[in-house]
Amino acid sequence: MYEYIKGVVTYVSPYYIVIETNNIGYQIAVANPFRYSAHLEKEVVVYLHQVIRDDAHVLYGFSDLEEKQLFLKLISVSGIGPKSGLAIMALDDHAGLVSAIENEDAKYLTKFPGVGKKTAQQMVLDLKGKLDELEITGEAKQVYAKQDDLFSTIDDSSLTEAIEALKALGYSEREIKRIKVELETMTGKATDEILRFGLKLLMKK
Repeated sequence: MYEYIKGVVTYVSPYYIVIETNNIGYQIAVANPFRYSAHLEKEVVVYLHQVIRDDAHVLYGFSDLEEKQLFLKLISVSGIGPKSGLAIMALDDHAGLVSAIENEDAKYLTKFPGVGKKTAQQMVLDLKGKLDELEITGEAKQVYAKQDDLFSTIDDSSLTEAIEALKALGYSEREIKRIKVELETMTGKATDEILRFGLKLLMKK
């Protein structure tokens, strides 16, 4: 089982990133691929979790061990697979997630894609009181997020990329359409910033 990979970010898409090490490019699914846009052609360390299925071997990546541990807790819940786990973590409000679980706030939890009322209740049942050891602070620890000063000026394609990333996380066309006007006010911003703004809007709707 892999613990982490250290290599150069060579490609970023709405669905995954590619990290090259020893002349091999590893495709890694992450919660917010555009978090790594500022690190293209730079060396990074990404913590890994491998999922082996009959039809594929998939690597999931995290900026630190805390994120990885939270992901493992989430996918231990019946009804939450790796894709749903990433979608839940993409908001980067890990403290808010833990608070919702501790306060049994199923309404908040059902706003995540792929999480219905039954799954939200299962999350509370399985995880309440079991996330304290993660020591999640009010601001989620992020190695690569919120570094907008490192981004160059982005054209309107960033909006398209952000929308594609929301779709990749499991949000429907209907849900995205409800926030599209507000997303368009972010034209010219970096994809990562637009994506994080869109996730916050979706959680408020």
